[in-house]
Amino acid sequence: MQTTAQEIYTQVVRGLSPTERLRLATLILNELVGQQLPLVDRSDTWTEEDRIDLVNFSLHYAATTFPDTEGVEL
Repeated sequence: MQTTAQEIYTQVVRGLSPTERLRLATLILNELVGQQLPLVDRSDTWTEEDRIDLVNFSLHYAATTFPDTEGVEL
């Protein structure tokens, strides 16, 4: 059976002093930075085309929802 991060934290890390926890966090983060793995999944981020489509849809929706409004002042 594989141990989860939550189990390790509960059984081991929680018992460490704040200084030792910070040292452990630093070790983990430094190792991850050194590996330079793509940790963030950016496949669901918006492209420029997505943003343009959203603006176009919003403008079209506003024009059809409020057809009598001309040059609304804010």
